Amino acid sequence: MEKKVGVLGGGQLGAMLVEAANPLKIQVNILDAPNSPAKQVISNHGGHIDGSFKDPEAIRKLAAGSDVVTVEIEHVDTYVLEEISKTVDVQPSWRTIRTIQDKYAQKEHLMAHEVAVAQSVALKEASADELGRVADELGLPFMLKSRKEAYDGKGNFPVKSRHGFGPALKALGGNRELYAEKWAEFKMELAVMVVKTKDDVLSFPTVETIHENSICKLVYAPARGVSDSINKEAQELAKKAVSCFWGKGMFGVEMFLLPDDTLLVNEIAPRPHNSGHYTIEACPISQYAAHLRAILDLPLQQEDLVLDKQAIMLNILGGETPDSHLAFEREALKQRRTSIHMYGKGQAKKGRKMGHITVTAATMAEAEQLIEPMIYFADTGKVLERPNPPKEQPVVAVVMGSDSDLPVLQPGLAILAKFSIPYATRITSAHRTPTWMAEFASSAVSNGIKCIIAAAGGAAHLPGMTAAYTPLPVIGIPVKPTIGDGMDSLLSICNMPKGVPVATVSVNNSINAALLAARILGAGDPVMRKRVEQYMADSEAEVREKDRRLEEIGAVDYAEKYLAKK
Repeated sequence: MEKKVGVLGGGQLGAMLVEAANPLKIQVNILDAPNSPAKQVISNHGGHIDGSFKDPEAIRKLAAGSDVVTVEIEHVDTYVLEEISKTVDVQPSWRTIRTIQDKYAQKEHLMAHEVAVAQSVALKEASADELGRVADELGLPFMLKSRKEAYDGKGNFPVKSRHGFGPALKALGGNRELYAEKWAEFKMELAVMVVKTKDDVLSFPTVETIHENSICKLVYAPARGVSDSINKEAQELAKKAVSCFWGKGMFGVEMFLLPDDTLLVNEIAPRPHNSGHYTIEACPISQYAAHLRAILDLPLQQEDLVLDKQAIMLNILGGETPDSHLAFEREALKQRRTSIHMYGKGQAKKGRKMGHITVTAATMAEAEQLIEPMIYFADTGKVLERPNPPKEQPVVAVVMGSDSDLPVLQPGLAILAKFSIPYATRITSAHRTPTWMAEFASSAVSNGIKCIIAAAGGAAHLPGMTAAYTPLPVIGIPVKPTIGDGMDSLLSICNMPKGVPVATVSVNNSINAALLAARILGAGDPVMRKRVEQYMADSEAEVREKDRRLEEIGAVDYAEKYLAKK
């Protein structure tokens, strides 16, 4: 790649941008202080600029050696960006950064484009009388905010009563321009990373963010307990919000989910964002690679931004001591399947972002188990003692219409155990408990189930009805009833209407159902596929050994010695 990318700011976002650029052979020139985090990443070139990313001359020098200029922080001089945009490509546009860096102007711009945001009022002056006017207009409580230079909780102050006017003005007064925002009683904070290309507006999935002291602590991808419709609605709202700005690149869109399930955009960042760190491990490409591809007009499609696995990101925040983050890092190294990103910022300060960790897993429940010790350590500074290891999350559900079907299922359950496949067994009838059956099947995906085995006799509607309520593969086992040979059960499962497929094994053949489930899991799990291959090899060896014995001693003696016992 011949084009060079200049970046204003060399913090952790810049560092991860350089890490994403290296495999793409993209030169990234960083403007920031010597030894800033981004300059610690190996990048063999002399294009970095030492200096302040707010210094006009340094910005002009960066532009002179770059083809595209972008930002890792929005608190920059947009007038210099406007000037250099005549000779170098600035992405996103200086107009976007100027609008977004003034949070009140950002809200006005969004409202003008019919994007749902909380009602806001600009203060004419920082005075108690002015706060009184705001309280009359918005009601109490409200959030007092600085229009510029506010992030990670800095520049925000909750005003819960008129007695809070004095403390609010003391905290945010001075020379700051202020605005007030109507209080949003949200039930969850969500975020969507959106990438704007020259041709399209694409989005990563909706994630849940947990804040403490107004600083992001945890990100759950995907958002927990959020329906598919809200997930899609949040992505569409985020894309609509980003569409009304100018230029290309990544945008972090934070929003509130209200008790009535409506959504409000809270803030937008015109750059990669803390809530998108999970993409490094959990998506085909990261938010940083997506940003580079967008601003350089490289190929990028929606399928590049999907989740390959469930993920949880935990920020490593500075504690009471200058080396508190190092203690966290040492403990994180002891944890399995934990990706550690340290930012190289030197000594920790309380609340300062010093790094982050990410865990990924097939299910959210498994990811929560993996990260639980580190959340406990972050909260207490102590190691979590577990007297008993957590139970593995089931990935196969085995359902039966009656407990009388259990003896038929036991050989198959033994196969699942042999393959170390965690499973759950439940009784639910398509006829006697239809509501419970529908609820179980509908929630199977969100509960981490990847495949369902359903056994039924007689009319045998359970496998088909289960398949009607879930997108997961369903394997039906026809059970031989007390009357008949089980053909009616087999045909009931086989004769599903088009559009609702159910795999069907022979009557009472739970072993094949379990083996098929193992093969389905093995399609996306190399470890499971190896177990299936080993089972096949063992079966072949067993047959070959029988053939050897038969040839050696003859049919009469073989039957007497080996078959008479059966």
